[in-house]
Amino acid sequence: MAATTQTATIATVDDYFAGRKYRGLWSQAWTRLIRNRLAVAAAFVMALIVSMAVLTAGVPAIERYGWNERPDQLTIENAHAAPSSEHWLGTDAVGRDMWSRVWEGTRISLRIGIGTQIIVLTIGMAVGAAAALGGRFSDGILMRFTDLTYAFPDLLAIILLRAVMSERAWPVLGSGDPQIPGFPGPLIQVILAISLVSWVLTARLVRGQMLALRETDYVTAARALGASSPRVVLNHMLPNTLGPVIVVATIGIPVAIFAEAVLGFIGFGLPPPTASLGTLVNNGFDFFRVNRWEILAPAIAIAILMLTFTFLGDGLRDALDPRTRE
Repeated sequence: MAATTQTATIATVDDYFAGRKYRGLWSQAWTRLIRNRLAVAAAFVMALIVSMAVLTAGVPAIERYGWNERPDQLTIENAHAAPSSEHWLGTDAVGRDMWSRVWEGTRISLRIGIGTQIIVLTIGMAVGAAAALGGRFSDGILMRFTDLTYAFPDLLAIILLRAVMSERAWPVLGSGDPQIPGFPGPLIQVILAISLVSWVLTARLVRGQMLALRETDYVTAARALGASSPRVVLNHMLPNTLGPVIVVATIGIPVAIFAEAVLGFIGFGLPPPTASLGTLVNNGFDFFRVNRWEILAPAIAIAILMLTFTFLGDGLRDALDPRTRE
């Protein structure tokens, strides 16, 4: 009986290794992600938003404001027009087409969200890795600086940084001429102001992950085999921190979008006639009783962007959670 059981067990193990290939972390994460219907729906909506944002910048039939006009074209006689076949979302107080301006604001919000996270990841990963691997003294200095940055109110810090980088204080970035293709000076100011405040959580996360990974068996084995510290960090530690970092970056995009919307609403955002979503909400606030679409259209656009990235980030977090591995 024992021999039969042992034979059956060996056959089962052999069949397992013969018929099933090993699946890595990213393969398992992808499988769990596509099973999450809400995350898949959010990814589909995001792809649709990005496609429409690109198309509305170059296809006249979708732009809706005319072949030889721009979204800031003034037509006073059409001010506060209701949604119609000519103006799908109506017009604002000076007759500008809201459909085209909302999509222009969406393009700006996507640039701000993605651009901010690129800078946040660069600063946060550098500070976190330096704090975790640089010794007790550098860890103490960097973490106290991180705590000081975290203790300062985010919105107040962004407003102060935006004021410092204004046209009078920093003429190089205050110019309206593009310094980077697609990124005029004021847009760079907003991205930098939000980024210099938002890197703290990423730095803490990377530090915690690397402190935990530093004591793992495979890192100890790599060092025992003679691997240099940069190789250990790049080949063994950094790849294992990417999962949580990707989740934080995905969730950080709507935070940056909302921060820009708040700046635009209180008057510290991009200067007119730039149609950022926060500025559009601010402009439509005074005319809510005249034409509700002037404030509802950009407000709904902000909500959709934030919900889409939030649901996608939640799906990535569940997919990359080690406790849910198969």
